[in-house]
Formats: sequence, structure tokens, C-alpha cells
Amino acid sequence: MAERTSDRFISMLQSLLLHGAVVGLLVYGWWTYKQHATPPPAQTLAIEAYALDSKAFDKPQPAAPAPKPEPIPEPLPEEPEVETGPPTPTPEEVAQREEERRKAEEQEKAQEQRVAEEKRVAEEKRERELAERKKQDAAEAKRVADLKRKAEDKKKAEEARLRYQREQELRRSLEAEEHVMAVRSSGALANWVGQITARIQRAWLRPPSAKTGIDCVVYVSQIPGGAVTNVRVGECNGDQAVRESIESAVYRASPLPPPPDPSLFERNLEIRFKPVD
Repeated sequence: MAERTSDRFISMLQSLLLHGAVVGLLVYGWWTYKQHATPPPAQTLAIEAYALDSKAFDKPQPAAPAPKPEPIPEPLPEEPEVETGPPTPTPEEVAQREEERRKAEEQEKAQEQRVAEEKRVAEEKRERELAERKKQDAAEAKRVADLKRKAEDKKKAEEARLRYQREQELRRSLEAEEHVMAVRSSGALANWVGQITARIQRAWLRPPSAKTGIDCVVYVSQIPGGAVTNVRVGECNGDQAVRESIESAVYRASPLPPPPDPSLFERNLEIRFKPVD
């Protein structure tokens, strides 16, 4: 911040007083030196002479009086130091000081305005940055909320799709079961199993050891299309030759006749083998 005019005037006054004091001390020192350096005037001693007769020496003479001592000159009194104040400024100096004061005030005012402007600009910049940060935070929060909402909507849609799919599968399963029950209750299953049994009996070659009244349970595994994949004879009143002949008859009967309705197809069948004697 610029120096105030009053401070500058006080500084100038102090400087003038200091210079005046120095000049006064120098003058006093010079005057004192001149006083002590000037030699005092030479003093002549008064000598009294007497013409004495030679005979006078034959008699004792009184002693001459001793000379009086010279008086020591008293030191001159020191002149008191005269305090001198600052010189009266001229109109030009007054005008110049007034101009400097005016410029200093203008500089101080300009400095204050510049500081205030910089503070205002900094505050506006901070407010803009704060507003931009809030805007970015709001945009980010909206984006996150949209992503979360989309994820929830997608999850709900997937759950609805799976629920609908399960409902459709359950409905189809129920319909299939109802259809199978309806078909089986109509006697179509028994008719199909009877066709398979008759085909196996036609393919059976009766062994010599077979007795009258053969009654055996045969477990048959097949694939779609009727091809037999496995045969096992369960309870049977025949010997081993009869069992083997029944298994061979099942394989010769492959592929087995298809069911009248695809819903009746069973991979594993249980057939009662009772050939007519």
C-alpha cells in the first residue's frame, strides 16, 4: 500500500531537524577549535634594573622580591546551541508536496480498487466453479439414477419373462399330463402295449424245454423310433433257455411299433409275456 502524505511530511521534518542539528554541531566544533588554536599574545616581564656601586657588593644586599605568578586566563563561556527548525517551504515546494500527496492518494485508491476487483473476480470464479461442480454432481447423480432405474427395469423384465416362461411350461406340462391321462383312460396305451406284446410273441421261437403256461415279466428299454436298447426278464416260470429265447424275441421285434399318440411314448416298458399255447 502507498505511503500516506502525513507520514512523508513527518519523515521530511525529522530529516530537516537531524540535518540542522548536525550543521550546528559542526559550526560549534569549528568555532571552539579556532578559539583554542589561536596562541595568546606574548607577555613581557617587567625587570627593574639598579646601578650599584662596586662598593655596594662589599655590603650584604637584601634579596630581590620574587616575581608574581601570571594569572591563568579564564575559559570563554560556551555559546548556547541555537535550535533551528525546518525551513519554511516555498510555494513551489508546497505545490509539489500537494501534487505528491494527490498522486499518493490516487495510487492508494487505485490499489484499493485493484484489490477489490481482484477479490471480486476471484469470488465470481469460485462461484462459477462451485456452480459447475454442483452441475456435474447433479448430472452424475442423474446418470447413476438412470442406470439404476434401467437395471431395475431390466431385472423386473427378466423376472417377468422367467415367470411367464415358468407359467407357460407349467401350463404345457399340465396340459400334457391331462392329455396323457385322457389318452390312457381311453385305452390307447393298453392297445399300444398289446401291439408290442403281440409282435414279441410272433418273434418268439419256443425252446424244447418250454412248458405250457409260460408267464414272465419283461422290462424293455427303447428310444424314439422304437429301437430296443436293453431287455431284462424279471419274474418268469420258465428255465434259462426260455428266458434267453424271450430276450432274443424282443430284439428281433425291434423296432417296436410306435404309439398312436406321441404323448404315450415311454422309454421303459413293462410287458407281461404270456404266449398262447
